[in-house]
Amino acid sequence: MNINKNYKAILCALMLTTSLVTVTTPVSAEEVNDVEAPADVVASPDAAKTAEATNPVSAYVSKPIMNISVAGNKITKQDDILAVTKTKAGDSLTEAAIKQDLQSIYEMGNFFDIIVNFQEIPEGVNVVYTVIENPILKDIVVKGNTKVDTNKILEMLTIKKGEILNTKTLNANARSIEAYYHDKGFIFTKVSDVAMSNDGVLTLSVNEGVLEGFQVKGNTKTKDYVVTREMRLKPGEAFNVKAARRSMQRVYNLGYFEDVNMKLNPGREPNAVVLETDVVEKRTGSFSVGAGYSSSDGLIGIFEIGDTNFRGTGDAIKIHFEFGGDADTYDSYQFSYTKPWLDSKQTSATFRVYDMTHEYDNNDRDGHLIETYDKKYKGYELSFGRPVSEYSTNYITFKDRKDEYIKHVDGTTNYGDGTHAQYLKDNFGDTRSVILAHTTDTRDNIYNPTEGAKVTVSGEFAGIAGGDFDYNKYSFEDHHYFKVGRNHVIATRATVGYATGSMPEAALFDAGGQTTLRGYKDDQFQGKNLLLGSVEYRFPIVNKVQGALFTDFGNAWDGNYSVSGLHTSIGVGIQMETPIGPIRLDYGKGEDGGRTHFSFGGSF
Repeated sequence: MNINKNYKAILCALMLTTSLVTVTTPVSAEEVNDVEAPADVVASPDAAKTAEATNPVSAYVSKPIMNISVAGNKITKQDDILAVTKTKAGDSLTEAAIKQDLQSIYEMGNFFDIIVNFQEIPEGVNVVYTVIENPILKDIVVKGNTKVDTNKILEMLTIKKGEILNTKTLNANARSIEAYYHDKGFIFTKVSDVAMSNDGVLTLSVNEGVLEGFQVKGNTKTKDYVVTREMRLKPGEAFNVKAARRSMQRVYNLGYFEDVNMKLNPGREPNAVVLETDVVEKRTGSFSVGAGYSSSDGLIGIFEIGDTNFRGTGDAIKIHFEFGGDADTYDSYQFSYTKPWLDSKQTSATFRVYDMTHEYDNNDRDGHLIETYDKKYKGYELSFGRPVSEYSTNYITFKDRKDEYIKHVDGTTNYGDGTHAQYLKDNFGDTRSVILAHTTDTRDNIYNPTEGAKVTVSGEFAGIAGGDFDYNKYSFEDHHYFKVGRNHVIATRATVGYATGSMPEAALFDAGGQTTLRGYKDDQFQGKNLLLGSVEYRFPIVNKVQGALFTDFGNAWDGNYSVSGLHTSIGVGIQMETPIGPIRLDYGKGEDGGRTHFSFGGSF
């Protein structure tokens, strides 16, 4: 960056006349004008054109220097100027030394032109450095800044009003301003223009580097807007590399692409860019047909179809249907539809309706079977979510669910301390509740996180809109991920739950199984209180295959808490990335032996 096209670089060669030599063409302060910005506010003297000299400086080389003086200085003291020169009275004159002196005086920053004069005398030669001082700084104006406050920029300027403008200091200040922008992610920012008016007003123009627009490539199914609406940047605003990196994370976390890459292309305007996003789509639709058989109900068929990127719009749909067997019992279905963007504020909505009948095992706290029975649950859930910051989202869910006891299959109906009729009354009926939740998710990759955390706080309030049950249920869940080395990760999980009121069995906290306490039966422990924890070490085995060592601990209970009541397990796991998503297999060894767990979607 140049302050002015007439802030000339000092000439590298010296011009000589018989009695007086002028090294540069004099320039007056009135000729100061705006210029575009190269790398420095003022060009280096080495960048100047070499003057054509009719009398070469060699005519004075080796002559003794009798006196060195400064002319033209009104504010800067002569002693301060001569203190930076190498040549001293009594030295023999050399071209290299004079050139170095010119450079040293220039680098003081107080002058926009310097002239060296030689006067030959019988004893040798006198050297006179004639300087033209920079103007006095009266005021500072900052233009073009939209991402950094003007007061912050002025704080970074160490040049002082009422003093000579020091171009060396100004250069350093300009670099500091650019470095501050760069640290904030605005990597294309330049102090592009610096101008000084005749009345001493300095104008700094900041070019923040504009994003002109987006390009999406590689998508054949997915609509362009599904990708661009995830961008944390806006066309016409300053480009920010941190926002671009976050945008790439958000696009990948959609789950529609095997790979996402971004690159910057030059824009139409200087210092402007176009952000190009290259994606590799993966299969998001699923279709499955299965079957099951039981001696009491015969053959049961399962049909499921869904797409997490329905018609390329980013919406998710899923239909699940079970049929066969006892027609009055096993015809079951689930339907869900999610729209992640209802409006420009990214309000999401999910509707889920279900009518399912399954066979359940009711175990005691030691995992021993009490009764096997068929249970129907039906109802609907309607959820809305809206971000409150880049990483945090609030949710509200309305739930209306009815649980019905269908028939006894196996075991006993003797519930020991209570009748079977009382058990049915306490655990089957209508549940109408409102669930409020807040989630903060800073994970770098929601499918295979290596850094960051996910924290969720929720509360469910049943009975405020009627129903057969009246309870409050609170939970806190924290997942943290720490990268160890290049591809190794330590993952931790902690969950705390507390509930009050009359709760059906389906609403109690559960512990046991793949998602809570490995090495134990699914939902083996239940209660109004919950404490769970996990520590897992994950390491790569081969491409797309990951191993794990883990330990789980926890319990779900009623009544008073006791640390001695915690159940523990240790185990190993393996996870494989497949076209339909991650598949996880774990073996956990608990207090009563080992148990294998299998799931789609990976671990926590």
